[in-house]
Amino acid sequence: MNGDNFDNLLELALTEDLLDAGDVTSRAIFSTETTEVVLMSKDEGVLAGIDYFKKVFNRVDETIQVELLKKDGDSLKRGDQIARITGPAVTILEAERTGINFLSFLSGIASETNRLVQAASEKGHCCILDTRKTLPGYRVLSKYAVSCGGGSNHRMGLYDMVMIKDNHADAAGSITKAVERIRHKWDSKYRIEVECRTLDEVREALSLKVDVIMLDNMDEKMTSDAVALRSGDVKFEGSGNMDLDKIRRHAPLGVDYISVGGLTHSVKAFDFSLVVA
Repeated sequence: MNGDNFDNLLELALTEDLLDAGDVTSRAIFSTETTEVVLMSKDEGVLAGIDYFKKVFNRVDETIQVELLKKDGDSLKRGDQIARITGPAVTILEAERTGINFLSFLSGIASETNRLVQAASEKGHCCILDTRKTLPGYRVLSKYAVSCGGGSNHRMGLYDMVMIKDNHADAAGSITKAVERIRHKWDSKYRIEVECRTLDEVREALSLKVDVIMLDNMDEKMTSDAVALRSGDVKFEGSGNMDLDKIRRHAPLGVDYISVGGLTHSVKAFDFSLVVA
C-alpha cells in the first residue's frame, strides 16, 4: 500500500532486535547451514499482512525464498500452512520474530473485524468502521487489516473528512454554528459528519443536511428513536465502546455504520509459529 510507512517501521523493528551484532545465539550455533521452515497457524481467523511478512525476510537476506501458500483475506484454522521459507538458518532466525510480530498484529485486527462484521450481518446490514485510534505510524497498516477482515475504513486522518465532535460544537457555540463555519470555509469539498449526544442535537444536524450523524454512546432506545427521525440521504453511525454484544443489539436498529475504536488499538494478536519442515 502506498504511504503505509512500512519500510520505516521495518527498519526500526530490525534495529531494536538486531543492532550491530545480530542474533548472537544463531550466529554462534550456525554458519552456512540452510534450512526450510513452515509458517503455521495456531489460531482461527483471517490472514492479513502476509506480503509484509515476506518483505521482512527479503530485507534481512535477499537470498531467502518465501513461498506464500495463503493470501490476505483468507480464512485460517489451526494447523494451516501459510508459507514455506528456505535459506540460511541464521538469517531466517534473525527475521522470524519481526516478521511474525507484524503478521500477528495485522491478522489479529483482521480476525476481530471479521468476527464483528459477521455479528453485524446476523440481523442487520450495517458496516463496521475503524477509527483514528491507532498506534502512531501504524495507521495505514491497521486500516488495511480492517479491510482484510471485511470492515471499512473511516477517515484516514484529520485531512480527508470533516467530523464535528462535541468539543468543536461546544467551542463554536452550537452544531449549527460549527457547520456554518465549515461550509463557509470549504463549501462542499468535504463530507460532513456530526457527533450527536441527544435527540435534539440529531434534529439540529438533520436540519443542516449533513452527510453522517454519529450517535454517540446512545442506548438502543435512543438509537432507535434517532434513526426514526431520518430524512434525506443522511447516514447514521452508532458509536461508543461497541463490543460484540452491543453490535448485535444495535445492528438491527437501522444504523448504517458502527464504529469500533478497539479494532485498531486493543485486539488480541493472532498466534503463528515457524516450525522446521
